[in-house]
Amino acid sequence: MKQIILFSLAVALYGCGNNTKNVMEESKMKAEENKAIVRKFIDEVVNKHNLKTVDELFAPDFVLHIAGNPEPMHGPESIKQADKMFSVAFPDWHNTLDDLIAEGDKVVTRWTERGTHRGEFQGISPTGKQVTLAGMDLFLIKNGKIVEQWVYADMPGFMQQLGAIPLPQK
Repeated sequence: MKQIILFSLAVALYGCGNNTKNVMEESKMKAEENKAIVRKFIDEVVNKHNLKTVDELFAPDFVLHIAGNPEPMHGPESIKQADKMFSVAFPDWHNTLDDLIAEGDKVVTRWTERGTHRGEFQGISPTGKQVTLAGMDLFLIKNGKIVEQWVYADMPGFMQQLGAIPLPQK
């Protein structure tokens, strides 16, 4: 009887250990899939302005939160509008991913974007200046689609480069 109990305990422990390993492997695979979705967004939409990809990557009820904006924006159309605004004002706009980290259904990026101000941007006439914008995003991904995004960018520094905000006095 003692041997049967020990054998049952060993099987239960081995089974649990195996299950935990499988769950961890599945979570790691899901994180890698989610990172690939965000990387595709950066490569295809932000850098190549392939707006057809937006509908593939973003959920219809997508919500975009931008730090400093009082209200979130809704739907994949918000991404298309932002891309059009930047691509007209900065035709050579390019995003470089400095960090890409994922856990579960969340992906975090730290990025640097650069471009030359050649078109009107939020009422600011073209300056011809090369500008840099740094920031971080948090993406929430469900069922292979981006459902929510939080953008934190150094807009004051960006607007200073464009001459819209004066530099602080020393």
